[in-house]
Amino acid sequence: MPTYVVLISWTDQGATNFKDTVDRYQAARDAGGQAGVTWRETHWTLGPYDIVATLDAPDDETLMATILSVVGQGNIRTTTMRAFSADEMRGVLEKAG
Repeated sequence: MPTYVVLISWTDQGATNFKDTVDRYQAARDAGGQAGVTWRETHWTLGPYDIVATLDAPDDETLMATILSVVGQGNIRTTTMRAFSADEMRGVLEKAG
């Protein structure tokens, strides 16, 4: 199952409602779970991003639909990156020649 790293920044609305961040995360995790998305790790961070999460999803489309439904609530903006394990990277390197 593909893995994704999601960098999350609060919008002004999300920052104003910062006390709800854990509840919002849990709601997103539960909704994503129904679609087959697993939130492996989530960390609230200092620096340019407010939250960093690692997710597994069956495919890009499922992850995108999940992220869009969360972003559509207006509390966050995301940058999503596909991540590869060492075994997956070996496969990529074999294909590269």
